[in-house]
Amino acid sequence: MDGAAIIEQLMTTEVRTDPYPLYARAHELGPVVPAGDGMFVVSGYAAVNKVLRTSAFGVATADMMAGLAPEFTEHSSLALFGRSILQRNAPDQPRVRSLIASVFTARRVAALRPAVEAAVGRLLDGMAEQGADGSPVDFMDAFAFRLPVGVICELLGVPERDRYRFRGLASDLTVALEIIQDLDDLDEADRAADELSGYFAELVAERLARPQDDLVSDLARIAAADGGRLSAEELLANLVLLLVAGFETTTNLLGNGLALLFRHPEVAAGLRSGAVTPAGFTEEVLRFDSPVQATARVALEDGLSIEGLPVPADSGVTLLIGAANHDPARYDRPGVFDPTRTDSQPLSFGGGQHFCLGSQLARLEGEVAMPALLDRFPRLAPGGVPTRRDRLVLRGFETLPVTVR
Repeated sequence: MDGAAIIEQLMTTEVRTDPYPLYARAHELGPVVPAGDGMFVVSGYAAVNKVLRTSAFGVATADMMAGLAPEFTEHSSLALFGRSILQRNAPDQPRVRSLIASVFTARRVAALRPAVEAAVGRLLDGMAEQGADGSPVDFMDAFAFRLPVGVICELLGVPERDRYRFRGLASDLTVALEIIQDLDDLDEADRAADELSGYFAELVAERLARPQDDLVSDLARIAAADGGRLSAEELLANLVLLLVAGFETTTNLLGNGLALLFRHPEVAAGLRSGAVTPAGFTEEVLRFDSPVQATARVALEDGLSIEGLPVPADSGVTLLIGAANHDPARYDRPGVFDPTRTDSQPLSFGGGQHFCLGSQLARLEGEVAMPALLDRFPRLAPGGVPTRRDRLVLRGFETLPVTVR
């Protein structure tokens, strides 16, 4: 096996369902291996961490991709992400990121705890009512999606009546973040991008006319005052990104976490008794079954190397975050789910200039939600066969039926 074979196998449904055996084989090859055609695959924790934090390894921008494939510009989903901070390098990325960070503050997130706790209570009430007769409840739809979408929409200022339309749109749109073999597969992603952009264009216009205490109002005001700081196109692209990133990864964190609790009832007992801390549990879920499994970088200059292996300019680098979080050189017994680890530091939220702005919010929601779920439903149990989404980059469940009784 070589790097090219690793990438090829990552494209199969079998490996996407359970990528961890492949990651173990990747570690046997070394922390970084060539994959042919100017590509490299990085699976070692230290190597992935270094690349994430080295600005000379940037993201593939829309201009870069259009140079390789002119049809790239024909897809609104790719163009939308290309205008967001997710796929921009300096100087544009730090310029826009700093504006978002100025309104998406740690203090603002921390102040959300009472609202998160109240939302958790309401959703648990709903699950109790839905499953009172013993029938299965889909945890993903009834709770794992509704909690984070409600929270991020509250921050953004999205009216409550609109919030639950976004799950399908986000699912369609995020296909554009996967490893794409055929751009013709992006039709639904393009439609989702158009609908979400149109939605936020209308909401921005409303907030400019009648400002409120929310992120859309704050960012719309900045864009209206100085398009050089934040253009109208950048505003819409990043509002869509904040919405989708604000609940996609947290939804998967909650679903992956509950599935692990079913596999490890001793951990559930530890959470109930206090022997396992909510923070320790959340960090171990992020490490053991990361909601984000992979990302990519491009060498922006000559003279770069990873673990002593030269990486020429314009080389593509696939970073296997899920593999890095299971690196035996970094973690003792990496294949064991152990929420009592004291020095975990998973790479699930990235690192460097692209570190996830919503990491604190995702951790808050996970730490509040899972203990409350177990406390409310002492007999919580699997209610059927779960289904996983056939995705690599964003790993999670489509359905996770439970009984609450």
